[in-house]
Amino acid sequence: MSRSRKPDWLKMRPPSGERFTDIKRTLREYDLHTVCEEASCPNMGDCWSGRNGPGTATFMLMGDRCSRGCNFCDVKTGGMEPLDPDEPANVASAVAEIGLDYVVLTSVDRDDLEDGGAAHFAQTIREIKERDASILVEVLIPDFQGDPDDVRKIIDAEPDVIAHNVETVERLQWPVRDRRANYEQSLSVLEQVHEESDIYTKTSLMLGVGEYDHEVYQTVSDLHEIGVDIVTFGQYLQPSRSHLEVFDYVHPDTFDVWKRVAEEEFGFLYCASGPMVRSSFKAGEFFVEALLREGKSVEEAREAANAA
Repeated sequence: MSRSRKPDWLKMRPPSGERFTDIKRTLREYDLHTVCEEASCPNMGDCWSGRNGPGTATFMLMGDRCSRGCNFCDVKTGGMEPLDPDEPANVASAVAEIGLDYVVLTSVDRDDLEDGGAAHFAQTIREIKERDASILVEVLIPDFQGDPDDVRKIIDAEPDVIAHNVETVERLQWPVRDRRANYEQSLSVLEQVHEESDIYTKTSLMLGVGEYDHEVYQTVSDLHEIGVDIVTFGQYLQPSRSHLEVFDYVHPDTFDVWKRVAEEEFGFLYCASGPMVRSSFKAGEFFVEALLREGKSVEEAREAANAA
């Protein structure tokens, strides 16, 4: 059952403002991509402005073309180019120029590369941290085909948060995701990060693709079981007629229920949940607020995770 008419709660104003314009200019100057733009995210202006906390922008590494073809995603598939060796330094320069407090790095899938681009990803983290160790870095990584050595390269670069999205419940992994992705593989990536480090772990689910409530609950339980710290929920929106159709527009009240389930029943550090929420939505603001609620700095929270 597809509903083509969007409800009122999904209406958003287009991004604007001086800071939004300045960030776009800096990105073009360094020839960089953001997933905010490539995936047509409706929250660009809100996240980039940092009105209520750390400004957040999500840089997309390793080009704007992906080796996979997930049926929900608006990023182009195929025709990947060689990695730009200057990209890690260029991202760090752009972050410094923009003055971001919290940076999210993500990437296309690069199954054509021997390590899936893990070393390139890790170098970008290090470039940012070497220039300013106070900048919080969240990485939203591919599954690297489940290769633990590639995942370990990301861990060793010591970002503050490592995210990898399961995207949907187990039953719907296909047709939502590319067949090379799967539920168990994604869980294994998140579990490895939890077991081998004290880095915060995060994942995201889209609702409205045909999932049942009991499946969402089971997914949240599975994520808690392997030690994931943060989970987000957002509404799937069809990027074009050639993409997966929306099964249902989920009411904001339902998103509120899942937030309570995640935070109050399972004890996740925080859960961002709402129709317009995306994986990186106000990531810096929510992360810092969650730590402050617990009376922790980033360093103290890491020590507590280690002790546990």
